[in-house]
Amino acid sequence: MSSLMSTYARQAVVFERGEGATLWDSNGKEYLDALGGIAVCALGHAHPEVTAAITDQAEKLIHTSNIYRIAEQEKLGEQLCNIAEMERVFFCNSGAEANEAAIKMARLHARKRKVARPEIIVMENSFHGRTMATLSATGNRKIQAGFEPLVQGFIRAPYNDIEAITKIAHNSKNVVAVLLEPIQGEGGINVPDERYLSQVRELCDKHGWLMILDEIQTGMGRTGKWFAWQHTHAKPDIITVAKALGNGIPIGATMACGSAADLLQPGTHGSTFGGNPFACRVGRAVIDIIQKESLVMRANELGTQLIEGLEQRIGQQSGVKEIRGLGLMIGIELETECTALVSAALEAGLLINVTAGSTIRLLPPLILTDTQAAHIIETLSQLVTEFLARP
Repeated sequence: MSSLMSTYARQAVVFERGEGATLWDSNGKEYLDALGGIAVCALGHAHPEVTAAITDQAEKLIHTSNIYRIAEQEKLGEQLCNIAEMERVFFCNSGAEANEAAIKMARLHARKRKVARPEIIVMENSFHGRTMATLSATGNRKIQAGFEPLVQGFIRAPYNDIEAITKIAHNSKNVVAVLLEPIQGEGGINVPDERYLSQVRELCDKHGWLMILDEIQTGMGRTGKWFAWQHTHAKPDIITVAKALGNGIPIGATMACGSAADLLQPGTHGSTFGGNPFACRVGRAVIDIIQKESLVMRANELGTQLIEGLEQRIGQQSGVKEIRGLGLMIGIELETECTALVSAALEAGLLINVTAGSTIRLLPPLILTDTQAAHIIETLSQLVTEFLARP
């Protein structure tokens, strides 16, 4: 019996090494990674410049604590705020922690407004993490089941439905913020209408709410902009980011602008490991590489290639409901549950994921080559065709 707790239904494969978008298992079999560690390894595996940053910093200094100034943290903070168009940042270790900080900031915003029982509007089918507050904010009963009583203070609305949020505004005087993903990831790669985020921004301005965007999966260039909100004019008050920021090294961040940037003060929040020299040096390397290699623009090009290729091959096939996405965040929704495709793809040497039961999720590295993109189209199209042909 394994000494590990049974928290995951793992695939029966052990990866030993990787290079770029390619992985090799313990038997030497080669795989093309179209999942990127669930949007984490945006630069692929064993990127030489990331490896160099890891090695160099590990030889110098890994941790001191936030009792002292940390030069690498200050430099990364400036870089992040610049690309996200924010003013200040709090560093932590994961996406869930980043969202926890954002929720706490919304509570502090409520206190300033003298709202005793603050409420945050969150979305159905959302995912914000597995800590008590973030799973309470998450719009998925399976994730919440067994952990009641949940944290109070969340009001749920359908995603991409501005009228539902407007109705809540009329019925509740305790709302202080809206927390949402600019594109829902775990919920099935749900892309909202073009005006949706701008309309949320307008409502937040009208009622004095904070607009909080969970960009943990969409951030760091994945959608063809540094952050997904930049496809619109709906600049949020708070942005959370993690995943690709460390390319596999745990790091998260909560960024803010305007009055929200001053909500956290000494004693209100903190993290033992958050923003240590090691993680921040890697984060700096990630941003430098994405900028130097023009990978934000590349994500746009690759996303177009993948979506158009998949549309041509299987888009009109019976059983394929919709192919949607933005940049390298792509979902192929089938009309039936298709989790069996994960194992089938693994057997074919392709790493994918199925989310929301019937949506194949692709989150490949931004360093994907045209040849590798064509291989994903070919292999996945064949797998889907064979799957849909079964009785």
